[in-house]
Amino acid sequence: MTATPGKLVVLSGPSGVGKTTILRVLLNQLPQLIPSVSATTRPPRSGEKDGVDYHFLSPEEFQRRQAAGDFLECCQVYGRQHWYGTLADEVTPRIDAGTWVVLEIDVEGTLLVLKRYPLAVTIFVEPSHPDQLLQRLQGRGTESPEAMARRLEVAHRELLLADRYSHRVINNSVAAAVSEIKQILIDVGLSTTAGAQSLGLQS
Repeated sequence: MTATPGKLVVLSGPSGVGKTTILRVLLNQLPQLIPSVSATTRPPRSGEKDGVDYHFLSPEEFQRRQAAGDFLECCQVYGRQHWYGTLADEVTPRIDAGTWVVLEIDVEGTLLVLKRYPLAVTIFVEPSHPDQLLQRLQGRGTESPEAMARRLEVAHRELLLADRYSHRVINNSVAAAVSEIKQILIDVGLSTTAGAQSLGLQS
């Protein structure tokens, strides 16, 4: 173990708030921030690679590892038959080696992770107005009315728990949200010596 271990960063937010886009830009600008690869029981989609996009596990292997306590958190997303989760061996060895690891997970998963990592840097991304979530979900054109209603119901519950996070960021624009999150991470100790040119706070 290094003298200075890394930190765990957790990014959450309701469906449709734009957190995946924010994280993609953030990872491009902060190369020292390493994303955790989630595990899932769903089959790979075209072009997806095991260990890169997800760890693709059979339902039996997922259940075995769940029973063994290998997950920091796991759940069935929106009640579907497929499971998703964060393996501890994706996180713990990297943090022990001094790496900063970021998870993009839901509120329920965050509360479970905090039991193992109470000092995790938790960031909740929220819309400037709840109507934005509906507009963005409608704009995707991929959701049935029932699925959209379910996502909005979950989003409402998640917004009520936003104060459980150590930081809250309003996504008025991706550039502004990324800049604010970068400053949060630098303030809590993320080194700016690596990739210093990419760490400028202008976005």
